[in-house]
Amino acid sequence: MEKIWLKSYPENMPAEIDPTQYRSITHLLEESFSKFADRNAYVCMDKFLTYGELDKLSRQMAAWLQSKGLKPGARVAIMMPNVLQYPVAMAAILRAGYVVVNVNPLYTPRELQHQLVDSGSEAIIVLENFATTVEQVIAHTQVKHVVVASMGDMLGTLKGAIVNFVVRTVKKLVPAFSLPGSVTYKKMLSEAAGMTLQPVKQGHDDVAFLQYTGGTTGVSKGAVLLHRNIIANVLQNEAWLQFKQQPEQIVFVAALPLYHIYSLTISAFMGMRMGGLNLLIPNPRDIPGFVKELAKYRVAVFPAVNTLYNALLNNPEFAKLDFSSYSVCNGGGMAVQKAVADKWLKVTGTPIIEGYGLSETSPVATANRVDIKEFTGTIGLPIPSTEVEILDDDGNVLPLGQTGEIAIRGPQVMAGYWNRPDETAKTMTADGFFKTGDVGIMDERGYTRIVDRKKDMIIVSGFNVYPNEVEGVVAAHPGVLEVACIGVPDQNSGEAVKLFVVRKDPNLTAEQILEYCKHELTAYKKPKFIEFRDELPKTNVGKILRRQLRDEKPKAAA
Repeated sequence: MEKIWLKSYPENMPAEIDPTQYRSITHLLEESFSKFADRNAYVCMDKFLTYGELDKLSRQMAAWLQSKGLKPGARVAIMMPNVLQYPVAMAAILRAGYVVVNVNPLYTPRELQHQLVDSGSEAIIVLENFATTVEQVIAHTQVKHVVVASMGDMLGTLKGAIVNFVVRTVKKLVPAFSLPGSVTYKKMLSEAAGMTLQPVKQGHDDVAFLQYTGGTTGVSKGAVLLHRNIIANVLQNEAWLQFKQQPEQIVFVAALPLYHIYSLTISAFMGMRMGGLNLLIPNPRDIPGFVKELAKYRVAVFPAVNTLYNALLNNPEFAKLDFSSYSVCNGGGMAVQKAVADKWLKVTGTPIIEGYGLSETSPVATANRVDIKEFTGTIGLPIPSTEVEILDDDGNVLPLGQTGEIAIRGPQVMAGYWNRPDETAKTMTADGFFKTGDVGIMDERGYTRIVDRKKDMIIVSGFNVYPNEVEGVVAAHPGVLEVACIGVPDQNSGEAVKLFVVRKDPNLTAEQILEYCKHELTAYKKPKFIEFRDELPKTNVGKILRRQLRDEKPKAAA
């Protein structure tokens, strides 16, 4: 098909990128370690880690992992939030010739066991706060080697001891655990001091990450991301995000967890490729603490999800920050709501550049231009070297302007699902397109608008209702803080629209919302039920879990 979106590209934007300039992610990392050795690469809780230090520590850890007899391609899990040990462990695993299995540290034992067993992980690096979860499942997995880190490991002797005391004793955030044969992070580095890293041959087709999908569509599956996939997406994003200003060192905010593909690619890998400084935020839910950290740095690149942007905007201290250095604010992971985007622009002076992608696309596939002046309501254009098609239920390409399933082809698209050829076959077309399961429509300029996920669609008396649209309308009500929309069984119409609302105005009533919707939505789209909540269930990156709301036992509704 004709790549009509190229006509909408900014001047000097390449249509293609060349991922062959790097042999592997290890090649990319080691170039940055050498090129920017004296620069700070990461900062967490006021402790800086230089590129040179990251080089040394990850080399030592890689040698230690190799000394355990793990064969090339072995899977090694990381179960940590955004602390300094994460980039060390990630770089070490890749440099040793192994595969990174990113694990959400908040997983339940059941979820963790599934991921470790499914991936065949033989080692895990875990923060002690979550070691009790590992203890409960390790006997049922192939894991033979465990490294246990603590919050204070890399913060210096005195500060590290204080932080560990507070975390363990005052806040009691480290449940008791027993992992015989495990080694502490510090002991591992001590043992590694005299070891030598054995070079490994890596190429574009070697597996780099098993990036597990959130499981929102069923059993969590491991997206097989090759070195080529990550390299390509780093270069694609760097080309697309033509920075309006280039300070001496670009500061990236890593508030979204690095174990999530969005933050991993945009913050960690693109940040290191560009010699940037990544500000690690271990707990972005602590909004007051987060704002205090933001005040310390001249932030340039800020990837976040709608709920995080919204939470910051509702903190009175945030508006007092200096936003003059803000260059690119990326919105992804979930739909950006117009009300949030408009307020963000008003407060910071920088628009939210909404993009779209999935774990299976490493993740970015489309994005709005960085020179937009206001919210577009679309997910933008396919980025360089990326193609997007809209398919009907039989897999045929639909004409422009028709609604169908979004399919993506490009060097960032995964190799398939780990050990799941059946699932891979369901989502990959014969000509290499990945079927996303999202419903969208592309206009004549090449811009795509997401209508919704197939499974989230609500059918009211034969009419399709898309939750994103309803949520976008209700979110603009001044009394609403957050909203989620689902379909519930209805005797008369088959399904009816139900809203779950978190109030901003404590006096907001269901009647006021219904009156508001009457003027904004056609009759069949209007909510029939409204339930007020103190909070909504979310994923680790703040995406609202409609499925969890759907699976709950029905409650009395307004």
